[in-house]
Amino acid sequence: MDRRSFIRKGALGGAAAAATSIAAPAIAQDAPTVTWRLTSSFPKSLDTIYGAAETMARYVKEMTGGKFTIQVFAGGEIVPGLQAMDAVSNGTVEACHTASYYYWGKDPTFAFGTAVPFGLNMRMQNAWFYYGGGNDLLNEFYGTHNIVAYPCGNTGAQMGGWFRKEINTVADLSGLKMRIGGFGGAVLSKVGGVPQQIAGGDIYPALEKGTIDATEWVGPYDDEKLGFYKVAPYYYYPGWWEGGACLHTMFNKAAYDALPAEYQTVLEAACQAANSDMMAAYDYKNPQALKSLLANGAQLRPFSPEILQACFNAANEVYAEINASNEWFKKVYDSQMAFRKDAYGWWQLSEFNFDYFMMSQQANGNL
Repeated sequence: MDRRSFIRKGALGGAAAAATSIAAPAIAQDAPTVTWRLTSSFPKSLDTIYGAAETMARYVKEMTGGKFTIQVFAGGEIVPGLQAMDAVSNGTVEACHTASYYYWGKDPTFAFGTAVPFGLNMRMQNAWFYYGGGNDLLNEFYGTHNIVAYPCGNTGAQMGGWFRKEINTVADLSGLKMRIGGFGGAVLSKVGGVPQQIAGGDIYPALEKGTIDATEWVGPYDDEKLGFYKVAPYYYYPGWWEGGACLHTMFNKAAYDALPAEYQTVLEAACQAANSDMMAAYDYKNPQALKSLLANGAQLRPFSPEILQACFNAANEVYAEINASNEWFKKVYDSQMAFRKDAYGWWQLSEFNFDYFMMSQQANGNL
């Protein structure tokens, strides 16, 4: 059964049967008709990431009886993908769906909206966003850019990327040209790597020609479409710079503040629903995509403990440097990292031990 049909019929059916003559909700009768435009940072070909904005818009339309509609445009149709937030900030469009860390160059604080090296996993992020004050803190910061934002999708822990040769020691990172940006790129530089900013459509030919030695992207489902395994067969894990990459829907603050309170609540609820939906989609799609990649020659490799420790230490150096000069960054950092310490203690006790046992059963052929 279609889940939205179930929700409408199951949750509302009893009440409707008992009171068929009751008038429609006030939101369907008295609320204004509103049409917004949303520009995505993503192409339609990345159907799961791009699709989160469509999911959110569909919920908004259905929850308002068609009174509030949001038209979703792919990256490049209105503005280039990496200018999506700017278009919202200056009022060109009312909304965008993007990764906050794309705007790292404007202020490193933007990184906390998506993911920071050795930060939180997806569930920890949600805990911090919704219960640890993360949403409120970030919206204080986003407000300085005329924006209100809510989490709207997550990829989960990403892979460490595709490499043309094996990387076994920290020394192997020296001079390595890798397509990686933002915070992850800053950390890679500390351990000798050379980060490269390359648009998605240019990555494959750059790998094929040897212009770059490696690239990070997302995970098996999205990576398979781009064919990186054909020219860079070593598939490393984990993506230590993205333990749970969160996407946001950002709204022009003036446009958001002008909405009825009911519509603001609908937006928040729709974003939260899409946030959960996108993670479920990736959790379902990635296992089969990984099998397919391995069948086609991809070779899985873990980053060595030596490499992970060196990158962890380098990340802490970058954190300290930015904290010393950026008050907003330090304010958000202090909040998220205080939660991180307690969260991983609990995770080790509960989730990790259960997951580890079940993974051992899978490895032994018992599942």
